[in-house]
Amino acid sequence: MPSTGTGDHDAVGATTKPAPGAVGDQKLDVDKDVVEAERAPSPELEKRGPDYSKMDKELAQYVSDTRFDISEEENNRLRRLIDKRVLVIMITTYFLQAIDKGTMSFASIMGIIEDIHLDKGQQYQWLTTCIYITILIVEYPQNWLIARVPIAKYLSFSIMAWGAVLACTAACTTFAGLVTVRTLLGLFESVCQPAFVVLSATWYRREEQASRVTYWYMMNGAQQIVGGLLAYCFSLITTGPLRSWQWLFLSYGIISVIYGAFVGWWMPDSPMRAKCFSEEDKRLMVERVRANQTGVQNREWKKHQFWEGILDPQTWGYALIQLCTTLPTSGLGSFQGLIIKSFGFTTLETQLLAMVLGAYIIIVLLSSSWLVKKTNQNLLVMLGFVIPSFIGTICLMTVPIETMSQKIGLVICYYITLSFWSAQTLALSMLSRNVAGQTKKSVAVAFNFIIWATGNAIGPQVFLDWDKPRYFIAFATHLGCYSLLVIVIIALRFYLKYQNKTRDALAAAGAAEAKDENMTHAFEDLTDKENPNFRYVY
Repeated sequence: MPSTGTGDHDAVGATTKPAPGAVGDQKLDVDKDVVEAERAPSPELEKRGPDYSKMDKELAQYVSDTRFDISEEENNRLRRLIDKRVLVIMITTYFLQAIDKGTMSFASIMGIIEDIHLDKGQQYQWLTTCIYITILIVEYPQNWLIARVPIAKYLSFSIMAWGAVLACTAACTTFAGLVTVRTLLGLFESVCQPAFVVLSATWYRREEQASRVTYWYMMNGAQQIVGGLLAYCFSLITTGPLRSWQWLFLSYGIISVIYGAFVGWWMPDSPMRAKCFSEEDKRLMVERVRANQTGVQNREWKKHQFWEGILDPQTWGYALIQLCTTLPTSGLGSFQGLIIKSFGFTTLETQLLAMVLGAYIIIVLLSSSWLVKKTNQNLLVMLGFVIPSFIGTICLMTVPIETMSQKIGLVICYYITLSFWSAQTLALSMLSRNVAGQTKKSVAVAFNFIIWATGNAIGPQVFLDWDKPRYFIAFATHLGCYSLLVIVIIALRFYLKYQNKTRDALAAAGAAEAKDENMTHAFEDLTDKENPNFRYVY
C-alpha cells in the first residue's frame, strides 16, 4: 500500500515490477520527467540480492540475504538488552555532561565572579562562548573520527578527559586560566551529542529513536533539579581550604573521570563488536534496524556523499532549527541564576526555582515525544511548542517587577519560554532518522552541531552588561529566533512531504526500487536520495 506521507514510512507497495510499457499508461500526479529523473540515478537497485561489496566488511558478516520478521516479543527482548547497555549510558553521560556544563551558572551565584574578578565587561559571558567556539572548530574532525574509531572507547576517553579538565577549574585564579580550561572542556565535550545521534541510528528502529533521543536530552532538565540541589549543598561550605564553587568543580570532575572508565568497560562499540551479546542476538540486532534504511556502519569516506550532505536542504533545515533554539538556550542557561535573582529572590530561592525549571523541561520533552508517537507529526508538534515561547518572552519584556505576584508570574514566564526545547530535541531525532549514508550523515551531523555551537556561542553575548537586569535586547533577539524557527519548520515540512509524494508516485508507476518491501539494499550505504525506497518522517 502506498504511503500516506504522515509518519514513519519504511516500505510501500508490492515488489512485482510491471512490463516496461505499463509505466507509460499510468496517470501520475507528477510530471513524467520528474519520475524518470528520480529513477535514473539508481538503476543498480533493480538487482534482486544485496550487493555485499558496498557494505562495511564487519557489518556484512551479520547481514542476511533476505529480510525476515522478528516477533514483537523477541524485538522487545532485544530492545531491553540494548537499553541496558546503550541507552543507560547515553542518559547517564548526558546527565553528567549537563551538570558539568551547568556548574558555571551555579558558580556565578556562589562567588566565582567576585573571587576571580569576572565583573569586567563581557568576561563572564566569554566563559560560555569560548566552549562553543571550540566546538565549532573541531566538530567536523570529531564526526570524522566518530565514524571511524570504536565509538564507545572514544566516548570513554572523552568523558575522562573532560572530567580531568573540569577538576582543574577549581585551581584557576585568573580569567585567562578559566578561558583555557573552558576551551579544553569544549574540545572533549564536543564528542557527546554527535556520538549519541549516531548511536541512536545504529541501535534503534525509526519509531524508537524519537523517544530515545528525548530520554537522554531531557537530562538537561534533570540536571536543573539535581544540580540546583547539589549547588545549594555546596554553597553551605563556608570554611576550609577551598571555596564552595571550587569544591563543586573538583567533585564533579573526579566523578566524571571514574564514570568515563566505566563507560569503556560496559558499553559496546556496535552490534557486531558486542561481546556481551550472543552471535544470534547480534544478527537479530542488525536485522531489526534494516527498515531504517540508514545503515549501521561504513568507514569509507565517499566524496559524492560529502557534497550531497552539504547541498541537501534537509541539512540546512535541521541546522537552522538548532541555531534558532540554541541561541536562546545558551543565553537563558548561562544567565538563568542572574535573571531569576534579578526578580528579587535570594540565592537559595533562585537555586530552588531552578529545580522547578528542570521539572518543566522534562515535562515539555516527554509530552512532545508522546504527541509525536500518537500523531506521527514531528514538525507540527514542534510548531505547537514554539507558541508558549513567544508568550513567555513578551511577558518577560513587558511585565513590571513591583509586587510578589508579578515576580512569581515572571518566573513562570521564564519557564514557559523554554518550551521551544522540544523543537531542538525532535530535530535531532529527525536527523538520525532521515539522513542515510554514513559519510553524508557525518557531514549533516557535523554541520548541525557547528551551527548548534554557533548559536550557543552567540547566545550569552546578546545579554549585554549595560542592558541588565531586564535584558530587553536579548529577549528581542530571541523573538526573532522564534519567528525564523516557525518559517524553517513550515518550509521543511513542505519539502519532506513533496519528497515522499514524488517517491509514492514512483511506486504507483511500478518502479520496483521505490517499493521494495524486503529492503534489499538497506545496508549498502546508500544515501536517502540514492534510495528511492526511502521515505522521510516529518
